[in-house]
Amino acid sequence: MAAIMNSFVDATLIAADNALRTLLAPHRAARPTPQPPAELAAHPAALSDAERRLSGALMRVNHVGEICAQALYTGQAYAARIAPGAATADQERTARHLEAAAQDETDHLAWCQQRLDELGDRRSLLCPLWYAGAFAIGVAAGLAGRGVSLGFVVETERQVEAHLDGHLDRLPAHDHASRAIVQQMKDDEIRHARDALHAGGVELPTPVKWAMRAAAKVMTTVAHRI
Repeated sequence: MAAIMNSFVDATLIAADNALRTLLAPHRAARPTPQPPAELAAHPAALSDAERRLSGALMRVNHVGEICAQALYTGQAYAARIAPGAATADQERTARHLEAAAQDETDHLAWCQQRLDELGDRRSLLCPLWYAGAFAIGVAAGLAGRGVSLGFVVETERQVEAHLDGHLDRLPAHDHASRAIVQQMKDDEIRHARDALHAGGVELPTPVKWAMRAAAKVMTTVAHRI
């Protein structure tokens, strides 16, 4: 019983620490910020006020997406550690898989924040709300079992990939700095989906996928402005 309680407390402290660092601490990337090709970076084109506002809004949405990704992965890892049978090596391996993916999302957070600063724009005012909602969804997915939890990662990353494709279409053509960041984010999300699938992720039911798309639509619409 004591071992179970210690495991629960440890998992809760880890989740709380991740939440505080995501929402309050400066984000530091482990990788350099993606840069456009040298010939484009050497002669950056000035953005009009309208283009700057558009890029800022899109990067704010991307920043919120990464807040949600941190919360989802943290919630899923938390569930893996507190679920029945959580003491097994398989469950801990699942938690560590999710935390490794979250490290890339930390890079994305730092890159998006840096670009928002460069554009003179701000993050969403509702970040704590986004985090709380995504964390709850992550816990629910994690408690559904390892295959479903990893399948949730697969479907999430596929939807994020499509979302980032849309942003690449909408960003000003000469906002090469934002486009370089979004392209690297997209490449990372494709890898996360592939890794989760190979690790045992299962296909989610179609209604669940629809619900995920609907939730994402609400988030992107609101975060574009607030």
